Amino acid sequence: MFHLLVSYQEWSSSGGSLANSRVYINKDEEPGSSFYTNGTLDTSKISKYPALLVTETGGDGMQFARVAHITQVVQSHNETVIQYAIDSSIAPISNNDLENYPTELHLGRFGLSHTHWRVCDADLFKLLLHNQQKTLITSKVFSIDAIYAQDRNLVSVMMPFSAEFNTVYTSIQAATVAVSLSCVRADDIWEEHAIIQDVVNIIARARVVICDCSGKNPNVFYEAGIAHTLGKEVILIAQSKDDIPFDLRHLRCIFYLPNTEGLEALSQSLQTKLRSITGK
Repeated sequence: MFHLLVSYQEWSSSGGSLANSRVYINKDEEPGSSFYTNGTLDTSKISKYPALLVTETGGDGMQFARVAHITQVVQSHNETVIQYAIDSSIAPISNNDLENYPTELHLGRFGLSHTHWRVCDADLFKLLLHNQQKTLITSKVFSIDAIYAQDRNLVSVMMPFSAEFNTVYTSIQAATVAVSLSCVRADDIWEEHAIIQDVVNIIARARVVICDCSGKNPNVFYEAGIAHTLGKEVILIAQSKDDIPFDLRHLRCIFYLPNTEGLEALSQSLQTKLRSITGK
């Protein structure tokens, strides 16, 4: 068994709370009754089983769940306060992956879009292992661990580094600022010895990746492939239809002219697309 705790607000690093009406642990029937002593939730009984902390799908926070161990539960008249320790040795699992297990998680018609605490009669670690075996992606060239530290407000830009694209990048930055997002490209940072690792890190952390295919730059094509493999929202832009490789021509692309009017139109088109993706 394990505890499934879903909250609209992202769970903090050590504790949170739920309204008592959202605690779906029935003290009058199993398995819920085994967690009560004299009609009150008993921390010593609850802590015997792991917990899965989930931010609601569409909620305020990263859409990844963490495994934790509950250390204290205190109920007042209106709410239940839960303290816990997150197990950092276990990789987070995405909401999308969790929703592939509706039976094990007892997901109703609201899926993970409903704040509550329930007890699931399933082996959490078996579920996590099964999911890991199914979705594990590894590389001998770089690490993708940054995917577990995603920034919901980050837009990463893949484009040629030549000076002629500086005004294009400025237009992209203006679009992201207009929708309350931040923007970064690989030459803005230097965190790793290998530049490819910096590039992969900002792709993995980003909510959206913008790829400028202008000039048929092979690096951008490679980076677009990484972004698609990691399941990112990818926006393709280019100055000409001929810049788009055959394997990407089935995807929508924003075409622009590298002049003042064209770059303003690009910025407006990106704002529209980013608002559509983020709901901002």
